[in-house]
Amino acid sequence: MTFFKKSLVLLMVICLQLIVMSKAHAADKTIGIIVFDGVLTSDITAPIEVFGAATEASWFSNYNVITINVSDKPHIKTHEGLTMLVDKRLSDLPKVDVLLVPSAYDMSPLLSNQQLIRYVQQTAKTAQWMASNCSGAHVLAEAGLLNGKRATTWAGGEGELKKNYPNVDVQFDTNFVIDGNVLTSNGGLVSYEAALALLSNLASPSKANEIREALQMPRLQRTTQKEHLKENVKENLVQRTR
Repeated sequence: MTFFKKSLVLLMVICLQLIVMSKAHAADKTIGIIVFDGVLTSDITAPIEVFGAATEASWFSNYNVITINVSDKPHIKTHEGLTMLVDKRLSDLPKVDVLLVPSAYDMSPLLSNQQLIRYVQQTAKTAQWMASNCSGAHVLAEAGLLNGKRATTWAGGEGELKKNYPNVDVQFDTNFVIDGNVLTSNGGLVSYEAALALLSNLASPSKANEIREALQMPRLQRTTQKEHLKENVKENLVQRTR
């Protein structure tokens, strides 16, 4: 065997070893995000971005993020018009370690979907975490997962959640609530904060902060604080000139 052939065989062996090692380190945990036509965009894109960014790091590479369509269609269209291909259908009954339920302006089709409610109930028996954004809390409540637990929903909708599910200890004017292994949030842009809080529990606060920094969120916070300061200065100047 020539030197060239020996080198080629050695290279092939190394490549095969790398493939085997890659598969050995493949994701073995799954974060599932329920999706459907009319879902509010930020309720799903925020956790996808947070957890997706985290999976790029070695300390979270054992996690995989998937979307699960309530219907059997290969794609969904959000309320704001974003079209997305999906990874799984609800009919696949995918096994996940974390399940997140987002919201829509009309939750009635979801609350009356017994296949969805049963899937949420069954998943909760083995999942590490169950979570919701905005009115997704109504689905968790309908499945009985919030009975006796503290929970929240969209800011301004807490009264409706309390009325419809009196066994839930509804928290008012709170961005997100963690009770046991269940997280509920206001949704919208708060979905980023909630996803980072969940990541903090799945990994660590310092690791979650890495992703917070990577997404430039501290800069957004500083900008908001600066704008508030400017407004306060303007208001004080106006009052002085009166």
